[in-house]
Amino acid sequence: MSKRDYYEVLGVAREVDEKALKSAYRKLAMKYHPDRNPGDDEAEANFKEVSEAYETLKDPQKRAAYDRFGHAAFENGGFGGGGGAGPGDFASSMADIFDEFFGGGGGRRGSGRERGADLRYNLEISLEEAYEANPSRSRFQLP
Repeated sequence: MSKRDYYEVLGVAREVDEKALKSAYRKLAMKYHPDRNPGDDEAEANFKEVSEAYETLKDPQKRAAYDRFGHAAFENGGFGGGGGAGPGDFASSMADIFDEFFGGGGGRRGSGRERGADLRYNLEISLEEAYEANPSRSRFQLP
């Protein structure tokens, strides 16, 4: 079963500002909250869906990733969404991100700036962690 669009879940337009987004979330959270609908599995499922949508869209970086890639941005451990991603999955995800930003992705449209091109993600890892994540991609030898 595929997930519904987060903007559709919250009943807002893609251009919605933070205040209207929060207002829409609160209204739906009150409507579907398990305490207001005891024993109603459908209301509980709706509450979880609304909460998941809001958690993604309230964070500017997650929202930008969602706007650009949809639900695929959070599969396989992206932004902590997928859970048990191992070191190989992490390296693969990082390689995909670097390919997307620095070429090799082949998905570039036109010569102008792409939406999300100004996003920045800080990640601090040691050289050893980077090497251990996927030694087959490394061009350097560690002693």
